[in-house]
Amino acid sequence: MQEYNTIDISTSSLPDIINQLRQPPTRLTGKGNKHLLNTGIRVGVVGARKFTPYGREVTEDIASSLGKAGVTVVSGLALGVDSIAHKACLDAGGKTIAVLPSGLDKIYPANHYQLSRQILEKDGLLISEYEVSHLPMRHDFIERNRIIAGLSDVLIVTEAAVASGSLHTAGFALELGITVMAIPGNITSLYSAGCNQLIQNGAFPIFSPQNILDHLGITQKDSVKYLPENLAEAKILDNISIKPANTQALMEATQLSPSELQTQLTLLEIKGVVEIQNGLWRVK
Repeated sequence: MQEYNTIDISTSSLPDIINQLRQPPTRLTGKGNKHLLNTGIRVGVVGARKFTPYGREVTEDIASSLGKAGVTVVSGLALGVDSIAHKACLDAGGKTIAVLPSGLDKIYPANHYQLSRQILEKDGLLISEYEVSHLPMRHDFIERNRIIAGLSDVLIVTEAAVASGSLHTAGFALELGITVMAIPGNITSLYSAGCNQLIQNGAFPIFSPQNILDHLGITQKDSVKYLPENLAEAKILDNISIKPANTQALMEATQLSPSELQTQLTLLEIKGVVEIQNGLWRVK
């Protein structure tokens, strides 16, 4: 089984907005693809641990659509909506970031250890502000939620009761000026009361995954991907499908050698899949 080394993550590599939190993280560690923290678009998908079949369906639909469009899904590896979002994104071929309330060597909940491995195996990222052997305490979950908010360009709540911890995440996002979107639900369902309240207070209602893609400026053309013929192509396209990048940044993000990267870029350019403009590689 492959081992993944724990890496220190500089706060300077995080989105600038995270430093506007009342208590920004001072030290973070991670395992996996740290470049997800500063490339492409990231969308937080959160919700309650207790969910209905409706909550599962809409979460899978949204996370799958985001994954297919090349958007990184950020969530908390928790029971319920969080784990559903991670799994649906991975199943769609996307990448996901899991922010832990525990140390990296103490996956919580423990029965999500295999899911954490899948995230790493599919070029995702696990991140924590705690010592590697830290076991979570009650307040750690709310502290974790502020980081999920700070890493997200948009935050989505798919199903939540009024007392759900995911509303704390929405509160942190609103404090940072990050757009919050929510799935409307049955007005008689306690499991949707939190989402309906968010919408009543100004959150954007979501009626289909395309609402989210439209808000992010991702068109249907953008979200239809050329099917890569090898892993190197997949790594390159994953990194430039949303945000153009120069050759040096691509080499660091993909971990390809200079010669292999240039060969793959040339072949993709010949195929009409990518182009270079002003020194930046982009999908045509």
